[in-house]
Amino acid sequence: MFNLGILISGRGTNLENIFNFTKKFPTKIKISSVISNNPNALGIEIAKQNSLPLEVINHRKFIDRESFEREIDLIFKEKKVDLICNAGFMRILTSWFVNRWFNKQINIHPSLLPSYTGLDTHQRAINDGVKFTGCTVHYVRSELDSGPIINQAVVPISPNDTEKTLSERVLKAEHIIYPQAINLIVDKKLEVIDNNIIYKEHFLPKTILINPIENN
Repeated sequence: MFNLGILISGRGTNLENIFNFTKKFPTKIKISSVISNNPNALGIEIAKQNSLPLEVINHRKFIDRESFEREIDLIFKEKKVDLICNAGFMRILTSWFVNRWFNKQINIHPSLLPSYTGLDTHQRAINDGVKFTGCTVHYVRSELDSGPIINQAVVPISPNDTEKTLSERVLKAEHIIYPQAINLIVDKKLEVIDNNIIYKEHFLPKTILINPIENN
């Protein structure tokens, strides 16, 4: 059994999406631990409703980042986590934790990395007048929103888009590509060599990149 550890801070939509994905493969993959650093995160209720193992670890109660991360590390080790999935986790992790889980932690970011790292990605893309944005699943590295890219989805920006309408469409794309990325890792269909992703089989482009132009 492949064990997932999920880190959340907010609504938990990607947590719920990942859980629904794991239910399709009950003998292959499961969520063995969910940790929220935010005691008010809506995702906590999602974890409870689905009877997922849950810990709320308020980062504000620790003297520094590493002390907080050591608590997370301890729980994930006890739960025999094979892969950490950041699902709306709004904390920058220290090099200690990143190196501890090197190539065993992934994140989903609401832009086509390396463009628009950090926050407010949708509004920044609209303000810059770009025609496409999207989302990216990547391995976690110490530098913010960096690391080898596993897969991406392209989302067009319409002239009438607001931050809200664009974020809703990007979120739908996130819910497609995050399970795909997890599945590639679980099935050992990729590996990281010299900070690059090497796919062990030939994949159709739609497996790695969801492009709306090809779907029209």
